[in-house]
Amino acid sequence: MRIVVSGTHASGKSTLVSDFAFRYPEFAVLPDPFDLVDETWDTPDASLFARQLRLSADRLDPEQSPENLIADRGPIDFLAYLMALDELTGAPGSRELLKRSTEITREAMQQIDLLVVLPLNAIDRIEPDIDEHSALREGMNEALLDLIDDPDVTGVGPEVVEITGDRSRRLAALEALIIGSAR
Repeated sequence: MRIVVSGTHASGKSTLVSDFAFRYPEFAVLPDPFDLVDETWDTPDASLFARQLRLSADRLDPEQSPENLIADRGPIDFLAYLMALDELTGAPGSRELLKRSTEITREAMQQIDLLVVLPLNAIDRIEPDIDEHSALREGMNEALLDLIDDPDVTGVGPEVVEITGDRSRRLAALEALIIGSAR
């Protein structure tokens, strides 16, 4: 089973992936691509998001990765960041980047079985650090929620599920999905 956990920064992705990996060591863990890109992130940048999108798509290639995996973020996350950044900055010339990023995301989505989305909400509020770019965080969350409902992006590949709740409820919901799919 190939799982991607998606959500904006400070939404609980890494915690869910870590908790799941502890219980299911047979799953390879693919860390957040942000941790793999040799950059410092002072200001949101389209080229940084585009590199992470490509990295997250490439690592989902079945020939490059194990059969059972859980990934902290997928290309859809970085497409959402690009869209949110475009909305916030109105940067000209980003149409082609968004078009190509959408194509890469659509192709990569066909390589996964389950997309788990951790949306922001008032009940499960995880407070980010003060320097976490709150406008980008909110914009990415909105863009991601739109993208998961867009069949031109998700295609017919993965099951898409939103999970909310505290840490233990999120893990229990993910486990129920895994157990349900094993039947």
